[in-house]
Amino acid sequence: MSKDVVIIGAGAAGMMCAIEAGKRGRSVMLVDHAHKLAEKIRISGGGRCNFTNRYTKAENFISGNPHFCRSALARFTPQDFIALLEKHGIRYHEKKLGQLFCDDSSQQIIDMLLRECAAARVDWQMPCQLKQVEYLPADKETQHTERKFVLTTERNTIEASSLVIATGGLSIPQIGASALGYQIASQFGIRVTSLRPALVGLTFAAEDFIAFKDIPGIAMDAEVSCRGSAFRESILFTHRGLSGPAILQISSYWQPGDLIHINLLPQQDAQQIFLAHRHSAMLLPNLLARYLPKRFVQVWCSATLFQLSMTAKPINQYREVELRQIADKLHNWNIIPTGTIGYRKAEVTLGGVDTHELSSKTMESKRILGLYFIGEVVDVTGHLGGFNFQWAWSSGYAAGQVA
Repeated sequence: MSKDVVIIGAGAAGMMCAIEAGKRGRSVMLVDHAHKLAEKIRISGGGRCNFTNRYTKAENFISGNPHFCRSALARFTPQDFIALLEKHGIRYHEKKLGQLFCDDSSQQIIDMLLRECAAARVDWQMPCQLKQVEYLPADKETQHTERKFVLTTERNTIEASSLVIATGGLSIPQIGASALGYQIASQFGIRVTSLRPALVGLTFAAEDFIAFKDIPGIAMDAEVSCRGSAFRESILFTHRGLSGPAILQISSYWQPGDLIHINLLPQQDAQQIFLAHRHSAMLLPNLLARYLPKRFVQVWCSATLFQLSMTAKPINQYREVELRQIADKLHNWNIIPTGTIGYRKAEVTLGGVDTHELSSKTMESKRILGLYFIGEVVDVTGHLGGFNFQWAWSSGYAAGQVA
């Protein structure tokens, strides 16, 4: 079988690329090993798919080359994807911070992409395992005037002049994630940066977290910072550590051995609170329970006051220096995670195909003409809130214009 373009991976980026290449009159084949199409779209956003973010900009992405994503994001914007939804009559809403979700189901996004693929005459092989990829460059001496890729699948052999890798990362292996894209890159001598789970909960040593293990489900507003980056959203206590949007965001920056700093009162000045109640006979935990969840306050005060060689007592019985110490801990609670809860729960994979190996305009490999990498398999990782889907749409669109 011969096609102009073969795309490995029929997720968000792969389908967008297929649509755009098909619109140009290219014959396109999507190949995917999964039994269910686009599971990552289906499960995202609690089943409503946080499909983009209105405020997408390059600063919302982490990469070894922070400027790499600018070109693709500029040529296919959140508004362009919104226009596609509106063309198909899909209703949506903004939840917070520019995050857009379907009013109904994420299945609407999958169905929309399927309809667009059908209109662009895209062919499918799914489920279908890829067994081997070969590359035959153009060679005048052997009369191969055009390059071609030869793909051996469990069904057949496919020849193509362009090959697009849209296999995603390692996150959520239970729905089919694999290292295939990185393996193909390595096969062709294309560098892959170090990989680790991102947008993921953090775990802590049992002895450091023992006081907090009995308050899972407690959530609160906080500012979490690490390595010069900070996020102000909620944090959530779990049986194994911390999660919630602020923790997921900082997990992309945290590295083993790093402290994370948590400001428990980002909107308040703890020192001013204590000064205002300087002569009060109210117990410290009772005062703090006006600003923080009561169960958390009880545990935090017990652990922190023990650490400071203090006990819980009325505010008017603390010395000023002691109140300053407690206020400092409230605004700068430092803890050291031991790790993350891993790829099974990570929303994305940090790292990927080195962006210095690719054209930022086309996503094409600089080493192997006709080979493209798009979406999560590339070393471009978005913040939480629809940015990773926007990267999938934008990078898929960029490759689809030329593949």
